Amino acid sequence: MEDLSKKIAKELLEIGAVFLNLENPFTWASGIKSPIYCDNRLTLTAPKVRDDVEEGFIQVIKENYPEVEVLMGTSTSGIPHAAIIADRMNLPMGYVRGSNKDHGRGNQIEGKLEKGQKVVVIEDLISTAGSVLDVVKALREAGADVLGIASIYTHNMKKSKDRFEEEKVKNVSMTNFDVLVEIAADEGYIKQEDIQKLIKFRNNPSDESWRTN
Repeated sequence: MEDLSKKIAKELLEIGAVFLNLENPFTWASGIKSPIYCDNRLTLTAPKVRDDVEEGFIQVIKENYPEVEVLMGTSTSGIPHAAIIADRMNLPMGYVRGSNKDHGRGNQIEGKLEKGQKVVVIEDLISTAGSVLDVVKALREAGADVLGIASIYTHNMKKSKDRFEEEKVKNVSMTNFDVLVEIAADEGYIKQEDIQKLIKFRNNPSDESWRTN
């Protein structure tokens, strides 16, 4: 798993799916200034990286959720990955909307799902974990046995860890913040002294003192 984590982190940096900029941080919707920006949708436009990501998902699922019966992607970023993995593993798949649609049958869960089926949720990015836990909640309410989540990358934020523990949800990410910043420093994307600033941000995103200390 360590080799996979390093490989995926390096590839995310190479294609700009995860971008670090301490001088000109990005602004989140909440107004928080962030030195890290993630757009893992870019993995879909890089065939070699996409293939490595899908094989990584399969490895994570086989090692951690061998009893899986159905894959459910998060809307929208998890859908293409769930479809590709399901095809390679010969599994049924569907996806979960952020809320019930306002027309037709008003579904939130798309695709056939039987009560008691063992489900793995496919997600691209874990930050505070709020949206993916909404997906887990919807699946549980529909009667699914949610084994856990498989994701490409996690910020390893305390808030997400606390939420997963509280909701008793397992998440396995291929790579994470800590691995990524170490590789970013080794590869020259950032300076070694920037690592502590990034960790300080990750530990408390609302505290902007990382920008000056």
